[in-house]
Amino acid sequence: MSLSAAQRRLILSHPAGWIASGFGSGLSPFAPGTVGSAVALLPYLWLRELPLWGHMAVVAGVFVLGVWTSRVLVARLRIEDPGCIVVDEFVGQWLALAFAPAGWVWVLVGFLLFRLFDIAKPWPVSWADRNVGGGFGVMLDDALAGLLAAAALAALVWGVGRF
Repeated sequence: MSLSAAQRRLILSHPAGWIASGFGSGLSPFAPGTVGSAVALLPYLWLRELPLWGHMAVVAGVFVLGVWTSRVLVARLRIEDPGCIVVDEFVGQWLALAFAPAGWVWVLVGFLLFRLFDIAKPWPVSWADRNVGGGFGVMLDDALAGLLAAAALAALVWGVGRF
């Protein structure tokens, strides 16, 4: 979905729009979810330095903030789960990488796994996407995709460690 100039102004005229759109990264005309996930890697560089409880506390806080900002933006645009909302990609990406070992290869693998689960939407991601609405629904399906990606990444790390 391409946004009009008026819709872009509407998004950026409210603080919730800035946050929900990943500080504008969700306004990308090409693959806004992937762009938002890539931009989420920048704050991840800080998050990975935190202890796990700190990382998860930030993720939980941004999830709650994302529920509110997504609800505001959905109401302002009158579009259910518009592609310009990418704060959910931030949360999903950070969950996918929560247990990633050090090294850019694992970050890349975690990034790709999250994008795979977010786009393919296996169960329960697909269930949440279809059945849970509003700001919570916008956030939930990507959080679930992030958890699936984290589990897949952990399995890969374990498998590589066995060889």
